[in-house]
Amino acid sequence: MATVSVRYIVHDVDAAITFYCDQLGFTEQMHPSPAFAMVTRGDLRLVLSAPGGGPGGGQAMPDGSIPEPGGWNRFSVEVDDLAVMVANLQAAGARFRGDIVDGVGGRQILVDDPSGNPVELFEPTLDEARLDLA
Repeated sequence: MATVSVRYIVHDVDAAITFYCDQLGFTEQMHPSPAFAMVTRGDLRLVLSAPGGGPGGGQAMPDGSIPEPGGWNRFSVEVDDLAVMVANLQAAGARFRGDIVDGVGGRQILVDDPSGNPVELFEPTLDEARLDLA
């Protein structure tokens, strides 16, 4: 059951569903309109909204500004073998922001979803950096 919810604004909800489900192991929970969907992976619920789509998270703000995808804020998906995941995503045409980097607790890389929202792929190298410590 999801316990954390993140909203991403995406240009194409269908393309985002395909990316998250087929490439990153999410499951589609609902897709009631072309401008909205929810997908889950473990404790994460990812809410996908099209810009200007409403009512809801993609609708225009009171000042008329419209939410748009991109930026640098992101969520992280833990993977068992980062090199294999990167190779599979490259074969599928995914766009990366740089190369794999080694950090204190593991290795990571940023991949953009079809709308340009970053997702961090993280392979822990220290046990204490793993999500499941049990």
